[in-house]
Amino acid sequence: MLSSGLAYASSLPASTWAILIVAAAATGIAKTALPGAATLAVALFAAVLPAKESTGTMLVLLLIGDVLAIWMYRHDADWSELRRLVPGVLAGVMLGAVFLHLVSDEAARRLIGALLLALIAATLVLMRLPEPPEVQGPLGRAIYGTAAGFTTMAANAGGPVTTMYFLASRFSVMAFLGTTAWFFFTVNLVKLPLSIGLGLIRPETLWVDLVLVPVVIVSALAGRWLAARMDKRIFDPLVTILTVASAAHLLV
Repeated sequence: MLSSGLAYASSLPASTWAILIVAAAATGIAKTALPGAATLAVALFAAVLPAKESTGTMLVLLLIGDVLAIWMYRHDADWSELRRLVPGVLAGVMLGAVFLHLVSDEAARRLIGALLLALIAATLVLMRLPEPPEVQGPLGRAIYGTAAGFTTMAANAGGPVTTMYFLASRFSVMAFLGTTAWFFFTVNLVKLPLSIGLGLIRPETLWVDLVLVPVVIVSALAGRWLAARMDKRIFDPLVTILTVASAAHLLV
């Protein structure tokens, strides 16, 4: 098992490793500064690894980034909001696991991309109304929570949904990042045994993760430095642009 994992990692060409390193850097920055960058990382992983294999490889790196983020923003999370999202998210994760078992990689990617763009468009329209509706009501939490759980389980692409939900909730930059950090740490822990059971995480992919972990750590620290200096008037539109671009990429 050890030799097969090393053989797999060493068989990847230098060009693949270069892309994986960029993707790992985007993962770290996404966890501590710009959440929209996470789906860029998803796209890069999927470009050089088989789709389901890339999902398992990235999940481990996401968990490393989650641990760093919750340590950095441990005092900033909105716990009452997180607790209210739990039922919808758990339902969405279960739906996502069933979906992964039944459909092809290509169908999953395109359906999730279309779903994300529709939800993002609806959220942007709501946020620009003279009196934006309260998205934190029972219906809003059910819709966004279920969509977040489904898309994160099916393609590690729950970032756009939660990003739009927390932006619409008018959180400060630090509260936004702290709540997001704890949300994804919890969700990714739930996904871990399901991903192992589905064969998405294997010894070979863990060797790739081992090489990329230092990149995630360094980029997460850089992201924390950036977040502490970013004005909300810059943060909100930048996160929105990255979120729309990353969701649209799933349709290409």
